[in-house]
Amino acid sequence: MENHDFIITSLQSWDIEIGSTIKNTTLEISKANRVLYVNPPLDHMTWFRGEETKSYKRRMEVIEKRVPPLRRINSNLWVVDCPFMVYSINRLPFNWLFDLFNYINNKKIADQILKSAQELGFNNYIHLIDTDIYRSQYLKELIKPSLSIYYCRDFVIGRDYWKKNGTRLEPLLAAKSDMVLVNSTYFAKRFKEYNPNTYPIETGVNLSLYDITQQWAIPEDIQQIPYPIIGYTGSINSVRLDSDLLFKLAQQRPDYSFVFVGPEDNVFSQHPLHQLKNVYFLGKKKIDLLPAYIMAFDVCINPQLLNEITDGNYPLKIDEYLAMGKPTVATQTHTMNDIFREYTFLPHNETEYLKALDSAVSEIKDEQKKEARIAFAHTHSWENSVKKIYQLINKFV
Repeated sequence: MENHDFIITSLQSWDIEIGSTIKNTTLEISKANRVLYVNPPLDHMTWFRGEETKSYKRRMEVIEKRVPPLRRINSNLWVVDCPFMVYSINRLPFNWLFDLFNYINNKKIADQILKSAQELGFNNYIHLIDTDIYRSQYLKELIKPSLSIYYCRDFVIGRDYWKKNGTRLEPLLAAKSDMVLVNSTYFAKRFKEYNPNTYPIETGVNLSLYDITQQWAIPEDIQQIPYPIIGYTGSINSVRLDSDLLFKLAQQRPDYSFVFVGPEDNVFSQHPLHQLKNVYFLGKKKIDLLPAYIMAFDVCINPQLLNEITDGNYPLKIDEYLAMGKPTVATQTHTMNDIFREYTFLPHNETEYLKALDSAVSEIKDEQKKEARIAFAHTHSWENSVKKIYQLINKFV
């Protein structure tokens, strides 16, 4: 697919400081098509709290008219920041009141989208909604795209913030979209109840970054850690990761070093894991340094809790681990079993985890399995992921 216009609305800011599925998807689409990426507008509650993030500072600069709303990222890609704030509405007590103010917010966003689209000369655009349940709820009616696609890649309505209004509104948004894309067959089963034009697609991995052929220097803060190293990269979040399981594993395998690279939430930062001599928390790192850490690991892990948020989620980090050739142990979720079972160890409990870790350590020098992991990860490139989106669009049209 070439020379089409796309408008993308998302929960994630373009200026997010961690890896992002939607950013990589957007960049891939922009290689052959024009794209307008709409940054989520600042709401009054976030403005009141204030933040030190790059995204917050950028939006404030636009609101204060110190920089223009529209900026160009590459020859085919623009990002627009809304030069206004929207109402904070999630705590409103009545559905009708929430819907009223949500429509007002949607209308302001739609007007900015139409203004930017006109400025760029966008026509017959395809609208891709990246799990933006509230702010994109009425955009199909307001901006009138040639095709409206709802893309669900996470079970956001399982979180407290979304449970009241998101549970009610996501089925409505999916039903009125022309097409629904999801990143697992687990999600596909649920969304087919709302929209028969629902299709699972697999996301991708940044193969130019996670490139095992490059020369990766071992980071200084991991050089003195004893081997074998059992490693994890990413957000260390107690909603997704099983802290108590990790504590038991580290106790049972004192000869293994357990290394975590990423920001911790409050549960993990205060957990007894920090008291174990074979557990190391190295903190948040820049994205372009993560492959060097993965290369320094002997085995990679993703010890997720099994819940409604994780069971159908597509764990992008697994592709990153496999692209670097690493033996990988991860909790057996629906998606892990559906997609990655031939290339990873998928335990259910502590006993199975211990056996899986030992088996993974025994595969550290197995070059044949290493090459198979790398080859499999390369089938999950962003190019292949976006090609599937194009094929589904063409099929639908």
